[in-house]
Amino acid sequence: MDIITYDAKYFNPLHTLDCGQIFRFEPFGEGFFVCSGDKACYVHSDGKTTFVESQDGEYFYNFFDLARDYSEIVKRAQGYNVPLLTRSAAACSGLRLLNQQKEEMIFSFIISQNNNIPRIKGIISKICAELGEKREFLGKEYSAFPSCAALASAGVEFFRRAGCGYRDAYIDETAKRICAEGIENLEKLNTYELKKALTGYKGIGGKVADCIALFGFSRRDSFPVDTWIEKIYREDFGGTLTDRNKICSFFLETFGENSGYMQQYLFYGKRLNL
Repeated sequence: MDIITYDAKYFNPLHTLDCGQIFRFEPFGEGFFVCSGDKACYVHSDGKTTFVESQDGEYFYNFFDLARDYSEIVKRAQGYNVPLLTRSAAACSGLRLLNQQKEEMIFSFIISQNNNIPRIKGIISKICAELGEKREFLGKEYSAFPSCAALASAGVEFFRRAGCGYRDAYIDETAKRICAEGIENLEKLNTYELKKALTGYKGIGGKVADCIALFGFSRRDSFPVDTWIEKIYREDFGGTLTDRNKICSFFLETFGENSGYMQQYLFYGKRLNL
């Protein structure tokens, strides 16, 4: 058993897991049981220290981005002098961006489009339970995220039964394409090229591509725009644009390489009504 300890001020499990970047977690013990790929961990906090228990400490040290000094990111956020961002960064200083599995994020965010979080989690859970390998950690059985081959061979009807709706064909076609091509070519692209390439997959639009780039490929110069961000743009930045691509460009020009961090502070802070 590997146990990682970290200052809870800059690692709040609830804020990190509850901000829409991950779907495979659930309450467990004094904290949360978190799954990524075929691995699992137990993360919990006593308010002063956050603990990550797993069988692969190195993996989850990277997963939770623990090598990065988030005190500096909080300072950068407060330096923009945007009231919502200043409040959010202070109240949510323990929110960390995760470094997640690329393929898992591609399929997860295809499922996420025009969907709500409880339903997204339920669909992914069904797919993993049926197609993923069974594993166990701390006496709890869980399912690994399925391999691309397992997804590609499942068939459209399977995804329909799992509740994917019109997204069933998107997942089926994308799985077959990734099995045939791999994703190594995507990893070599800069962020702009990556987003453009991702939108070439069936069912991936601009917002979903930004989410995949940010949460799957760790491209922190990404800024997904959804209805919450549109609301923030109007109410907290006085914006008048209505095109999401242009709103995205506005935020990228404003925050540059810090865009992904600022997006999460703004998004989560607005949801918490800070």
